[in-house]
Amino acid sequence: MKPVRVAVVGAGYMGTLHAQKISLLEHTTGEVRLSGIADIDPLRSKSLARSLGVPGVLEGSELHGDSDAVIVAVPTLAHHEVVRSALLDGLDVLVEKPLAATLDEGDDLLRLARESGCVLQVGHIEWFNAVIPPVRDQVTVPEFVEARRMGPFTARAAEMDVVRDLMIHDIDILQQLIGAEPVRIQAVGAVVVSDKVDVANARLEFPGGCVASLTASRVAATAARRLRIYQNDCSIEIDFLDQSVEIARRVERHGRSNFAAGLVGERSRLETEQIKVDPGDALLAQLAAFVGAIRSRKVTAVTGAAGLGALRTALRVLEAMPTRSELP
Repeated sequence: MKPVRVAVVGAGYMGTLHAQKISLLEHTTGEVRLSGIADIDPLRSKSLARSLGVPGVLEGSELHGDSDAVIVAVPTLAHHEVVRSALLDGLDVLVEKPLAATLDEGDDLLRLARESGCVLQVGHIEWFNAVIPPVRDQVTVPEFVEARRMGPFTARAAEMDVVRDLMIHDIDILQQLIGAEPVRIQAVGAVVVSDKVDVANARLEFPGGCVASLTASRVAATAARRLRIYQNDCSIEIDFLDQSVEIARRVERHGRSNFAAGLVGERSRLETEQIKVDPGDALLAQLAAFVGAIRSRKVTAVTGAAGLGALRTALRVLEAMPTRSELP
């Protein structure tokens, strides 16, 4: 089977990681081949390309002729232009989240992917975290969800608000687990160190009654990536950084208590279980899913439609935030 030729457009932090993973797979499995690196900064593209032994160019379109697919890791404002060019040339695309800067741009990319028959996958990497597979079967009818995603400020994230930079991960995970977008949203946010929202909290109400409280901050002293899901029979706590899952289940006591038999504490107790998680490389898992989608012609994880849904909710969160003039 011929290797899938993949170009990387964008030689920044994420683009470098993508290129290195492709190069690793090229030399271990031979399933893919890195066809080149493109970046508008010639020093950056040439440096990364030289280290990996591939061509380094300024424009992604220069690599289209020798590629089957493109990974797009440029700033969000340029997603539409770069992805559109690749789709028009008949290439499959994996684009870093968010799908695009606006809903109109996202809609246009989905339309082009349908018309061209190209694969369009969105890089919501947390969906490929090793904690997700063992959790998916445990989530039945969630009633309340609490997510906290925070970390120190980094200049590379300043081009985008914290909702589309960090909170969108938890939005995507929840919408994929629940299978719906929220029906009501309340939100607050604050500008702290950049000129965009750096801290945000959103209350999302989903069909069926599930309520989620999501907090995202990029001005925290330490990093945290935790998600707690509460259901009628259990609570599920996920730590994306430690790649750990803990489930607390209610276990009914047998027999009759001598005192206060009507109290829940007398009738039941909680048993805590650590779910086995095989540590994994989320970026490699995402790349494997992309290659699988190219070969099967079917995206099974984080489709363009899912990416657009996550973007739509993120923009609704931003729109729900009161401006200073609206505050009492």
